[in-house]
Amino acid sequence: MEKEAKYPMRINKYLAQKNVASRREADALIKSGKVTINGRKAVLGDKIEEADLVEINPDFKKEYIYLAFNKPKGIITHSPQGKEKSIADILNFSRKVFPVGRLDKDSHGIIILTNDGRITGKILGPEHNHEKEYLVRVDKAINPRFVTKMGSGVILDDGYKTKKSIFKKINENFFSIVLTEGKKRQIRRMCVALGYNVIDLQRVRILNIRLGSLQTGQFRKISGRELQEFLSQLGFGMDKINF
Repeated sequence: MEKEAKYPMRINKYLAQKNVASRREADALIKSGKVTINGRKAVLGDKIEEADLVEINPDFKKEYIYLAFNKPKGIITHSPQGKEKSIADILNFSRKVFPVGRLDKDSHGIIILTNDGRITGKILGPEHNHEKEYLVRVDKAINPRFVTKMGSGVILDDGYKTKKSIFKKINENFFSIVLTEGKKRQIRRMCVALGYNVIDLQRVRILNIRLGSLQTGQFRKISGRELQEFLSQLGFGMDKINF
């Protein structure tokens, strides 16, 4: 549920809430003189009231890009150390994009790459309850206690109890799980807490974006109805306010 807007509000926060740009992108727009408040150019740190008229220079138009990328094992999402390689090191794409969230080095599967800073918090924030689906293989046979605990919540090594999940046993040591949160190495830690070790972990879905037949190390553009549904789930396209 969206929090009720409170005024006065910083102009960059306002633009972010209206899905115009992320706060960082909004600051860049303001610095470039493309934002006005009641006819005057906005400056960084300006605060607005609900009745104020905020306008964006009509020349402003950013082409947003959304990619589904199949991250291989052994690749760091970002900020590699030493001889490690990151997604940016292996991605053959002409435009600058960044990964939304993380997928640890030993895991593989789908991660979204974009130049749209607006969507990061909307995807990753646990309060939004957005689904992410994984296929996981563990080192021994899954018992009934494991099935029950993984679905109802597991107390991790830091005392945090995970949210309920959708758990399905596929065979003796292979299962699928749908999470609506993303603690660091969460599934691996859940398994360890129950006496299991993860052998293989693949993320196969983020919201409605599915890995499908996408090959390891390859990407595809998210577009058409798939993109419309994706953005709709994030709350875009619902705001009728024009700038």
